[in-house]
Amino acid sequence: QVQLVESGGGLVQAGGSLRLSCAAAGRTFSRYAMGWFRQAPGKEREFITSINWSGGRTYYADSVKGRFTISRDNAKSTVYLQMNSLKPEDTAVYYCAADPDMVRVTPLPTYWGQGTQVTVSS
Repeated sequence: QVQLVESGGGLVQAGGSLRLSCAAAGRTFSRYAMGWFRQAPGKEREFITSINWSGGRTYYADSVKGRFTISRDNAKSTVYLQMNSLKPEDTAVYYCAADPDMVRVTPLPTYWGQGTQVTVSS
């Protein structure tokens, strides 16, 4: 079992930045691929980014490529999402996810956090 707790969400103006954190507890963090998803009101949850167990390989959705950066600190059992150049369409609940697939999270990860709200005002 892995418990995930996100933090860092909030309200920001368009063009601004936020950094989300996801602290993991439970099984060995470094054995899991980690990722972030988001869900906007009235829309399905969508994949944003994933990082492999070592942090050496990352994957991004086209909608955030070049603006968002995922990273991880295995010593702290934490994964981060740095979000720059935020747009109103980035407004959503952001979820951290973990999968025992060490390369990348699957479309339906095994473990989810509770989510953190990000609101970008125009």
